[in-house]
Amino acid sequence: MNRKTLVLPAVVGLLTPVLAACGGSNSGSSSSDAIVVGTTDGFTATKDAPAPIDPAYSYDVGGWNILRQTVQTLMSQPKGEGDPVPDAAESCSFTDSGSERYACKLRDGLKFSDGNAVTAQDVKWSIERALRIKSDSGVYGLLTNIDTVETQGDREVIFHLKTADATFPYKLSTPVAGIVNPKDYEKDKLRDGFDIDGSGPYTFKADVKNDELVSATFTKNPNYKGSVKVNNEQVVLRSYKDADAMGQAIDKGDIDVMTRSMSPAQINKLGAGTDKNVSLVDMSGLEIRYLGFNTDAPSVKAKAVRQAMAQLINRDELVAKVYGQQAEPLYSLVPASVTGHSNSFFNKYGNPSVSKAKSLLAAANITTPVKLTMHYTTDHYGPATKQEFEVLKQQLNGSGLFDVSIEGTPWSTYQTSERKGAYDVYGMGWFPDFPDADNFLAPFLDKDNFLKSPYANNRIINTLIPESRREADRASAAGSLTEIQDDVANDVPVLPLWQGKQYVAARDDITGVAYALNSSASLQLWELGRGSSS
Repeated sequence: MNRKTLVLPAVVGLLTPVLAACGGSNSGSSSSDAIVVGTTDGFTATKDAPAPIDPAYSYDVGGWNILRQTVQTLMSQPKGEGDPVPDAAESCSFTDSGSERYACKLRDGLKFSDGNAVTAQDVKWSIERALRIKSDSGVYGLLTNIDTVETQGDREVIFHLKTADATFPYKLSTPVAGIVNPKDYEKDKLRDGFDIDGSGPYTFKADVKNDELVSATFTKNPNYKGSVKVNNEQVVLRSYKDADAMGQAIDKGDIDVMTRSMSPAQINKLGAGTDKNVSLVDMSGLEIRYLGFNTDAPSVKAKAVRQAMAQLINRDELVAKVYGQQAEPLYSLVPASVTGHSNSFFNKYGNPSVSKAKSLLAAANITTPVKLTMHYTTDHYGPATKQEFEVLKQQLNGSGLFDVSIEGTPWSTYQTSERKGAYDVYGMGWFPDFPDADNFLAPFLDKDNFLKSPYANNRIINTLIPESRREADRASAAGSLTEIQDDVANDVPVLPLWQGKQYVAARDDITGVAYALNSSASLQLWELGRGSSS
């Protein structure tokens, strides 16, 4: 059956996807075959980043989508969104009224994939390892509020936090908090290459050529004990150089499922329902795109320059020209569907205005046109990224106030160059670590921010973020969260552009497709199966 299956956007934590792709055709292989999933995510071990899938290093959606299948965490995000649920843990909870002491009890009989027991000491070792290594990806920042980790016997782990943090259960569901086997990982050094050993739903085998992961085979782990049901025996993840190559693979039947990132043209074509064997599922997503600034760089050090860019960029035009109905304008780092969102950039700047931007620059004695280069990655966020930056360039240069050039770089070098401060202005995407407003703000603005940004707002760091985290009822944190967003709109260390939907295409004999991605763009390969569904 060919149709576009729509999963309506949900209020985070309240609604769940309710429809799945229909099957029933004879396309695809027999039920005994591995399900083959395509992606344009690239995985490369480089001199600057030799350990791309070590939990203590990995901090991009592609790497995490490998780790979530293989390395188990105490908590996990359920397929229907909502609060995290115990996975490696049997139970977890705050044991004090101040949200500063969090205790977990491991499931009985938990084992690594090699059959060795998983103990509370392994959990403590893994968490402390990530904090000790402090990799330059910045992922350890998710755990820096941990003061000490205590164990009681082999099954109890107690986290003592420096300050109250109602989002801590979510942080324990992220791969940096993954439990690794101490016999396979050094405590002070990252594990180079593409080997993974854990206690997650699958074991992992990598096919590597020239330091690049070509494909990965996930085989059901017989020792896994956790919260998810694995609906297949084996999944193969294949990496393609671009969306066209991935699209050709699904047309030929070489792959069963196509994930990120498809091109807007592919999505439109599949959405029309003209393909007899492949259906498209769209679902709510929390992906955002933004411009980041090296606020110490001479070209954008003056706040007025960044404010002028915020005043000029026409998000409606950008989305219409490049993404159509697949995205919508965003006026905050926090997506509109997440509790605590505020349209802070629109509230401050309103509609695009050349005259207002000119006044901002004139008041700061900035000579125009302001010359700068905007950088983007050529192969990480989809094929439309170049077009997006061409539109941004046209908008800024069309004002007469800027002289902008654009430059594209492959992701394998782009991310390390950005962290080293090589770019004054750069485009990035964010797929949240967990669906809470805190995770759209703190990773960019707190100490040890993952962008390595020199921007530091002491009021945000020392008062507003801690204040917001004290609220277990996240709606009650709205006041602090709004103030953070207003400060970002005023200082513009980052400039939000748009938020997008997410899509999966699958051949019609594949089931569970509507749950293959959660709102944080996390692959849940265990949901996929073969056979018809309705």
